[in-house]
Amino acid sequence: MQPGKVDNQPAYVLHSQPWRETSLLIDVLTRDWGRLTLVARSARRPQSTLRGLLLPFAPLTLAWFGKGEVRTLHAADWQGGVPQLSGLALICGFYLNELTMRLSARDDPNPAVFAAYDRAVRALATEPVYAAVLRRYEWALLDALGLAPPLDTDDAHRAVDAAARYHAAPDAAPHRLDQSSAGVSGATLLAMAAGDYSDGTVRNEARAYLRDCLNHHLGGRSLATRELLQAISALPD
Repeated sequence: MQPGKVDNQPAYVLHSQPWRETSLLIDVLTRDWGRLTLVARSARRPQSTLRGLLLPFAPLTLAWFGKGEVRTLHAADWQGGVPQLSGLALICGFYLNELTMRLSARDDPNPAVFAAYDRAVRALATEPVYAAVLRRYEWALLDALGLAPPLDTDDAHRAVDAAARYHAAPDAAPHRLDQSSAGVSGATLLAMAAGDYSDGTVRNEARAYLRDCLNHHLGGRSLATRELLQAISALPD
């Protein structure tokens, strides 16, 4: 058996780039091994069986071998079941990929991140309100990475009141505001905790709060896909 060989691992391709004359370097998100970089040798040759498989948003099972920062892809199989993304859904998908690449660490196994990503890709292919899909994934990713503050308990250890308003910081429990129309409503925080973004007001408030959270953890680095969506005035609200 080859050293470090792994078989039949569920995965998605997050990013790929040419490597040498005929190969690809691919960043993949796997269920049990986290985010990895693999070299797909000869994958750019016309006759390669990998050529049409290593695409974003396609559920795959992968096999690879080797140790170190870059492993060698041995085999890939398409699992199907997800319609091809197109239009705005496709751009939203690339946003998910860029966000996942920026926030997740390489070689950090986290099945919760994979599960959240898998749900989001399938939802982009089937659900009409892309904004709800994005907000749900943004929060699920932060939560899976241990970066999400509590939503249902405030900084005084009291249950969040749906009728109250709160200052919601990226790295602390929400602080209740007295006689204020600023901040985030308790109803939005509780809806986010439940993963319910069906209400437009919830989506709008969650979008602003999550942008603060993401900017905080990205350290001020911009996301090209988010800027693209904003430039074409199509970022779901």
